[in-house]
Amino acid sequence: MEALELEQKILELVSRPGYRPVKPRVIAERLRVPKAQAAEVKRAVKGLVRRGQLVYGANHLIGAADAPDAPDASGASGASKAHSNRVVGVFSRTQKGFGFVRPTAPSTPDAEVQDIYIPAKRTRDAATGDVVLVQLSKRRGREPGPRGEIVEIIERQTHQFVGTYFELAGTAYVRVDGKLFVQAIQVGDPGAKSAQPDDKVVFEMVRFPSPMHEGEGVITEVLGPRAKPGVDTLSIIREFSLPEEFAEDALDEARAAADAFDESIAEGRLDLTGETVVTIDPIDARDFDDAISLERLDNGHWLLGVHIADVSHFVRPKTALDREAFGRATSVYLPDRVIPMLPEVISNSLASLQPKKVRYTKSAMIEFTAQGQRVGAELHTAAIRSDKRLAYEQVDEFLVDPAPWRRRLGVKVHDLLGRMHELAMTLRRRRMQHGALELTMPEVKIELDKQGRVSGAHVVENTESHQIIEEFMLAANEAVAELLRDKALPFLRRIHEPPTPRKLAALTEFVTELGFQVESLESRFELQKLLKRVEGQPEQHAVNFATLRSMQRAVYSPAEEGHYALASDCYCHFTSPIRRYPDLTVHRLIDAMLAGRQPRDHMDELVVLGQHCSDREQRAESAERELTKLKLLHYLNGRIGQQMDVVVTGVESFGLFVQGVQLPAEGLVHADSLLDDYYHFDRATHTLAGYRSGNCYRLGDLLRVEVARVDLERRELDFRLVQRTKRPAAGASRQGAGARRTRDAKKAKKKGRGKGGSSRQRR
Repeated sequence: MEALELEQKILELVSRPGYRPVKPRVIAERLRVPKAQAAEVKRAVKGLVRRGQLVYGANHLIGAADAPDAPDASGASGASKAHSNRVVGVFSRTQKGFGFVRPTAPSTPDAEVQDIYIPAKRTRDAATGDVVLVQLSKRRGREPGPRGEIVEIIERQTHQFVGTYFELAGTAYVRVDGKLFVQAIQVGDPGAKSAQPDDKVVFEMVRFPSPMHEGEGVITEVLGPRAKPGVDTLSIIREFSLPEEFAEDALDEARAAADAFDESIAEGRLDLTGETVVTIDPIDARDFDDAISLERLDNGHWLLGVHIADVSHFVRPKTALDREAFGRATSVYLPDRVIPMLPEVISNSLASLQPKKVRYTKSAMIEFTAQGQRVGAELHTAAIRSDKRLAYEQVDEFLVDPAPWRRRLGVKVHDLLGRMHELAMTLRRRRMQHGALELTMPEVKIELDKQGRVSGAHVVENTESHQIIEEFMLAANEAVAELLRDKALPFLRRIHEPPTPRKLAALTEFVTELGFQVESLESRFELQKLLKRVEGQPEQHAVNFATLRSMQRAVYSPAEEGHYALASDCYCHFTSPIRRYPDLTVHRLIDAMLAGRQPRDHMDELVVLGQHCSDREQRAESAERELTKLKLLHYLNGRIGQQMDVVVTGVESFGLFVQGVQLPAEGLVHADSLLDDYYHFDRATHTLAGYRSGNCYRLGDLLRVEVARVDLERRELDFRLVQRTKRPAAGASRQGAGARRTRDAKKAKKKGRGKGGSSRQRR
């Protein structure tokens, strides 16, 4: 029984009328799972508890999260409040040994989730990231928040860690990368893997460290000397358990698909090979999964064709290829390589919409009025032949002066680009009028040499060519979602819930402190007005960073929620099945819909799938961020004293978190290094305020700093303040740079560039 199927059966069992909470062993018996596989039931239960779909009650009995006697996030249980005062959450340990647990869900939808303080002696051997069960304690005196004791480790985040090997007094140790563990971990028999001092190694934790005993591990792999090119990337791949090679049976299926593909157009597939179609991508893109056609109808309306690679034709359910795609759930775009979701014979060949070749697509044909209002949409299984592969830079040059491009591109493609620009800008204006949000902050990408070391950086511009494709991808995603909704089909949506009233109130207070008089920012139009008002002003960074921090994270879910940042009531991912598994599931649903098949009701399975894909997406983002950080630390390690301009991205009592403007290195300016005054922290306004007039540092401030300290093992970077940068004149802060939007309100289309480069797609 596959993991997803097992979780679904467990949910079905505990949701039945009359179900009474039982232990995982009994659940396994009722599902007739063989005793040899009982451990899989326990793992599945732990995963469902972690996601808030099941809960532990008294004596670790398993109940449905929405059952009347289920414990809530505050620990209370309707049936046995005194005994079941327990909470499930994610643990985070501090350098001093104590820690906090963030509950997996609030007790009510509008409740504020409070972290639970865990004293050092009550943490057991939990490590940062572990899902734990906490027994709440009674508050004593004037304690500000809840406290408790960890009574069970429900799920380890990982048993595999990466660190630097060293020897001390004849004993072998590994200093774990990052801040997960304060003390080094002793490892047995390092000679078995021929580890040498200063090697980066992978080890398995045999015994996790606790307040009562030291940790123990065993080396499983030696990656090489820590300074050797490429070892940093391997370290991150192992640390985040990223996949590498595809299983051989999946590669065999991909090769067989390649052998069988002959560019013929089967009956039932709409032949669009006579249409004028183009792709627009980064200049170094290797796969092309979307193409555009556009014509003006006799009634003055637009007919937009968004043609997406038909990956579902090659990747069938319950195959080895599908198993690999599901497990990965997303392509991972690291600074120096891409880890694809699908084998390259599919992603870069069969499903890639290469020019002058017949390629299969799912085509969304969308009709708009001249004013950009959608009045109709149809979905087809189709075939196209792209006329031209264009790069963003070429289209930007075309938009500046179209005339010389008429001969280079040909009349049909030249005229198509003109129509595309006209409609896209119309759609963009209309989207903004409906309240879509856009945060304007420069996005900087690092540049690497042939050895994978940082050689520089550049600003990524969000030009009109990017906006053209973005608008069309957004339009297609929304149109497909609404078609599926109107047919009452369950599907995996992309949802972005609104900020909580508490966070919006804090944001309102913050911008008021900056001198902006605003109405309640619970109105998206008031928030949109504010963002437009500060554009190009000295306060732009501060307001945009504060707004970004107030937003929730976009996730995958079948829940009928909209997308706050995009001002969309119904939204899904349809446009990138080469790189995202949720898009592939939508394509399969379209196949069923077009064939007249009624898909089964599998809402519980979609919930599990959505959580899995969201987790994999977050893992990919974290790995990319950590590797970028590590490469920048190596770059700056030999540049102590180098000065750079930074922007304040966070303010805490102990200092200022900052990020470079030209080079996106992230570090800390310690509060105790600010020697010109005594500073106190104001949480409400995100400021460190001194007693002298004008001495105040806040979110979004621009500073001049110098590199003071680099710690490669702990991945820490400390800066020393040189001076406050003169505030930019109105309009100067944009630097012609592109926009980086709220999480999903980022680029709807930005390709991964294969080896030697990276990029992301998040919408």
